[in-house]
Amino acid sequence: MTNAVPRLFCACALLIGCSSPSTTPPDGDRSDAPVTGDGGTDGGTTCGTCTSAGKNCGTIDDGCGNTLDCGTCTVPGETCEGAGVPNLCGAADYGTTFYVRPDGGSAAQCTGTVDAAYPGSGTQQPCAWAHPFHALPPKGTPRIAGGDRLIIANGSYMMGDGAPETAACNDPTGCIAAKPPSGPDAAHPTRIVGAEFASGCANKPELWGAGGAGAVLDLANVNNVMLACLDVTDHANCVLDHSGGLACSETPPYGDYAWAGIYATDAQRVTLRHLDIHGFAHDGINAGRIADWTFEDVRIAANGWAGWDGTVGSNSSNSGTLRFKRVTIEWNGCSETYPGRQPTGCWGQSAGGYGDGLGMYYTAGDWIFEDSVISHNASDGLDLLYHDGAGTITIERSRFEGNAGNQVKVRGDAVVRNNEVIANCGFFEGKPFTHHVDYCRANGNAFSITVDSGQKATLVNNTVYSEGDCLINGRSDQCAGPSSIVSKNNVYIAGTDFSEGDPSCFLYTVCNQLTISNANDVVFNAKNGFCPAGNNNLCVDPQLVDTTPATFDGQLRATSPAVDSGLAVGGDVPGVDLTGKARPSGAGVDRGAYER
Repeated sequence: MTNAVPRLFCACALLIGCSSPSTTPPDGDRSDAPVTGDGGTDGGTTCGTCTSAGKNCGTIDDGCGNTLDCGTCTVPGETCEGAGVPNLCGAADYGTTFYVRPDGGSAAQCTGTVDAAYPGSGTQQPCAWAHPFHALPPKGTPRIAGGDRLIIANGSYMMGDGAPETAACNDPTGCIAAKPPSGPDAAHPTRIVGAEFASGCANKPELWGAGGAGAVLDLANVNNVMLACLDVTDHANCVLDHSGGLACSETPPYGDYAWAGIYATDAQRVTLRHLDIHGFAHDGINAGRIADWTFEDVRIAANGWAGWDGTVGSNSSNSGTLRFKRVTIEWNGCSETYPGRQPTGCWGQSAGGYGDGLGMYYTAGDWIFEDSVISHNASDGLDLLYHDGAGTITIERSRFEGNAGNQVKVRGDAVVRNNEVIANCGFFEGKPFTHHVDYCRANGNAFSITVDSGQKATLVNNTVYSEGDCLINGRSDQCAGPSSIVSKNNVYIAGTDFSEGDPSCFLYTVCNQLTISNANDVVFNAKNGFCPAGNNNLCVDPQLVDTTPATFDGQLRATSPAVDSGLAVGGDVPGVDLTGKARPSGAGVDRGAYER
């Protein structure tokens, strides 16, 4: 058995995901001292559920002697973070704890089970290992078992040919850590975590790929695993096949780069928390045919082809629940300078690149995005246009900005609430870090929404600006029966079409079976003076704080006609705004993403 990751990356596969013609919003106030929550319990292993927005959800015992605050919820009835998450340190049934630290020893010198330096002599001493490869040797058998935890001390660890335990590697590109063994069940995952995982992850150990390795971590056919508090990157300023002078070497010894941070197929119940995945020659994540993955406080940034490319072959469909909470996906389709970590060489499809932040091939599953930021990717921001309808898409309290293609592409039954969507798709023009980007690719719409027969997409309390062709591109690939887009309490502002010079249109569709219904929306400056009739819609200046694309601020001025004039809370209308502030805060609910 080998751990080589197949090189499935290719431009032709990426084209399948193409369509035709910062700060994360806060998740409530987390600054208070830990207290017993509205529905939580002190010292338990799960967080509580609150009954009203802004309530604290209690504390959780992490099993390491630390009491952690569960935080506050933003939506009444929401279970706060931590619920159901296995404790990372606790009882003996969580297996054995192993340690890695730079001053540790080899697998022959140390047992790995004690967090101590190698004393300098002897074998099988009670001390830590010096490198993650001692736990997961490339081309070898893991020295940890399912349900064990590997705690990695702060430091920098080269993950590739030339590191410890790599003598068996006959090809640097396949010199990858052994796959971690699957945990026995969801409650007892195998954990690979940085040493500060229980204290905020202010510092993360760096795992950096080298030798053109296919990935830093291979999770193919691995279930019940948690990765936390890790900086996953490489040390080269290069992109595979880059047409602007940043191409990586493709001859041995390749150099200090890796193709991807994480590769995964057929993997279930995986949790990624407090990870920074950045600077790779191809993708931050290349994963498909996965189920029930959770991303919390993860950043996927400045990877040369895509942040997450979901193409792993002709069958790449995912299932279960794919949940993203406080996730940042930015600057993908760009290289990253080393060691400066600044974007450079951003390129798009016409230059031979790609550039999606998150781009899936045909997929099922329930996709949930909360309190996240997807911005400044060199093509589409979020591309779920190939969802097959077996599941739903939910996007709440998130921000999309400056992506060079469409900001949000969804298909099927979708709910999009409380988001700020700024389709300044010409952002990359003239920037010093731009090699060749397709400005406003696929027309640069704010939303591209496909709803087939019987499906409904619901847009509620969003603030949307577009300098693309339209604010909404409505599609129905089948156009065989009625489908609908329901729009309530939104604020839409049409800018000047970057490509054409006239105002952006409100909605473009060629399917007469697709209908859109507007209620209590504000639509301003749309092409041909479009204004949705009736239902308390307004076509006036919503008086936002700033509508300049580079400094856009969608909050409402005191004199805005959107203040106190929206539909009341209930049904599709959420009880909080983008920032977690309760609605209403005045005489009525405000339209748009922000409650004044």
